Amino acid sequence: MSSGREVVVLSGVRTAIGDYGGGLKDMAPTELSAQVIREAVKRAKIDAKEVGACVIGNVIHTETKDMYFSRVAALKGGLSDDSTALTVNRLCGSGMQAIVSASQMILLGDTDVAVGGGAESMSRGGYLMPSLRWGARMSDSSVVDMMVGALTDPFDTVHMGLTAEAIAEKWKITREQQDEFSVESHRRAINAIEKGYFKDQILPIEMKTRKGTTVFDRDEHPRADASLEGMAKLRAAFKKDGSVTAGNASGINDGAAAVVLMERAAAEKKGLKPMARLV
Repeated sequence: MSSGREVVVLSGVRTAIGDYGGGLKDMAPTELSAQVIREAVKRAKIDAKEVGACVIGNVIHTETKDMYFSRVAALKGGLSDDSTALTVNRLCGSGMQAIVSASQMILLGDTDVAVGGGAESMSRGGYLMPSLRWGARMSDSSVVDMMVGALTDPFDTVHMGLTAEAIAEKWKITREQQDEFSVESHRRAINAIEKGYFKDQILPIEMKTRKGTTVFDRDEHPRADASLEGMAKLRAAFKKDGSVTAGNASGINDGAAAVVLMERAAAEKKGLKPMARLV
């Protein structure tokens, strides 16, 4: 049954996307999330105390405080102590689920204002030593890569790259089609970057090093030199005689994003101008 309440988006902001081992590899994902939350609230032109809930999607824990991910990000992002915080994990859809869950809180009347978003640092994914707590009684012990684990089917221990191979085979998607799609994707991304289409949505991230302060404000993964000729030279990455390569497969990246959501009537009462309405 409809409650008569509607959800609108007041603002949205993201970091630039860092490549694997790239410009954001030394930044904690909770810190990235905190910065975009603070900026999103600022752009929404509301008081941070009005935000009643914060929902953040995150998959790979990189340090102990990530188990409190949304709470850490919310408080460091300027939200009040009495706001609620929830971390959700729906793998690749975690950030989207966070926005959906935050919207549901508004629709249910739990709050009129909520933040939804996601953050991930695949570069900082840790290694797990299962035998370390109680000791390796005999023989070899192993170290588990949690980043690769997040990309592996837990039922058949099949890497996501092999899933892509299976899909390509099922739907008869050729290597050439995948390469063409990848090159066009890079071309469009570079075109958008160079023309400044993403500039307004990106929050520059300042990073202090021994050499001084650097600013990270440009997506790293898109390549201006991507070409069909270059793609064709790459070997299959996951299966002998396969079609998925390091060039046409999904990237491994770091970044964070956040949106401010508000109940429509409450936003109108304050004279705020939404960017969009959730349907």
